[in-house]
Amino acid sequence: MEILLVKPDNNNQLKAVKAVLKALSVDFISKEEKKYNPEFVKKIQESRKQVKEGKVTTIKLEDLWK
Repeated sequence: MEILLVKPDNNNQLKAVKAVLKALSVDFISKEEKKYNPEFVKKIQESRKQVKEGKVTTIKLEDLWK
């Protein structure tokens, strides 16, 4: 059987989807979407900025284990 992932845009859509599934006697699991830690997101954004600015260190593959 297939598994469907449904991502409603708002609470009204979520309620409607749940109501339809219940009316059709379809089992479903509800999970809250987890947000990333804001500090982690900030670090990733800073790293991407550094890459764009060329502030990176490149190591040749043959020198990796020296």
